[in-house]
Amino acid sequence: MLGGEVRVAIAGTGFMGAVHARSARLAGARLVGVAGSSPEKSSRAAADFGAERPFATAEELVESPDVDVVHVCTPNHLHRPLAEAALAAGKHVICEKPLAVDDRGAEEMLDAAIASGKVHAVPFVYRYHPMVREARERVRSGTSGAIRLIHGGYLQDWLLKATDDNWRVDETLGGASRAFADIGSHWCDLAEFVSGHRITRVSARTYGSFPERPTEDAVIMQFETDKGAVGSTVISQISAGRKNMLTLEIDAADEALHFNQEEPESLWVGKREAVTLLKRDPGLLSPAAARFATVPAGHPQGYPDAFNAFIADAYAATLSGEAPDGLPDFRDGLRAARITAAVLASAETETWVDVPSAAALTAETADV
Repeated sequence: MLGGEVRVAIAGTGFMGAVHARSARLAGARLVGVAGSSPEKSSRAAADFGAERPFATAEELVESPDVDVVHVCTPNHLHRPLAEAALAAGKHVICEKPLAVDDRGAEEMLDAAIASGKVHAVPFVYRYHPMVREARERVRSGTSGAIRLIHGGYLQDWLLKATDDNWRVDETLGGASRAFADIGSHWCDLAEFVSGHRITRVSARTYGSFPERPTEDAVIMQFETDKGAVGSTVISQISAGRKNMLTLEIDAADEALHFNQEEPESLWVGKREAVTLLKRDPGLLSPAAARFATVPAGHPQGYPDAFNAFIADAYAATLSGEAPDGLPDFRDGLRAARITAAVLASAETETWVDVPSAAALTAETADV
């Protein structure tokens, strides 16, 4: 890095590449370049993203001496080789989820990240909604009481019909799990982040709508946590009319908390005596939540703002060497991969399956 300038490049020219590019520019980074699956796609994306130049290949991008941070936004099967190459070349890495097509690959990516000493981050960006942070603070402060139930779901409809298609339905490109690895991972990360609990055992059923699609369209999962709570979630990409409905409810001894990311300006707080709808007002939120409330109350914030905050935190870590509270990294990516593996194993065996404990990650420290 040159002084305080963060020089970044993006591997991947699809929707997520564009999202990363926008947030990088807003964070004040220098967008050095972009690489797609062909020189033509690289050139178009460089113009569209506002990058300085196209790279001929992603491999050339990760080796470039004038790049400090590599964003990996490619199909899933390329995450691991590109991220590991970037780490080996001395780059910080922001890698889309799932980290790898299986949990073993994710574990080896984490090992490589630790060995490199570089910042490694995963865009579990729903953590960055101010009202999610408010819910987390109510739990952490003891206001909510002991957690008993954790439930909710993540529903979409983009694969409702047999004619709906995408590289994600190809097992060789996306991995053995589609719906759960793609969006169930977000739900589990959010549930663990807000509650402070860890999912320890799962019982899951997968569902596929069309025989020509080998990976699952939906998952129903129940689970237990390390602190004695139980829970359930429904993950679906075939729920008509549901575009991106992620909901999380925490039922604790003194209150219940409900967040819906399609309505991110409020947090539902339920008590036996009354129900309160907390609004995103920077002057009334806890300091941890107010940090992410970037506009006055009544001026809506949403997914792009959450993504911008995540990227800003990741870049801050590259400059300071210290990760801001809540920055999701490859440890969290591995957690998601391990839960996904347990879900698939449970569905196959029709039994409860244990999720490897966090003790397996003791080799990692809090340093980035």
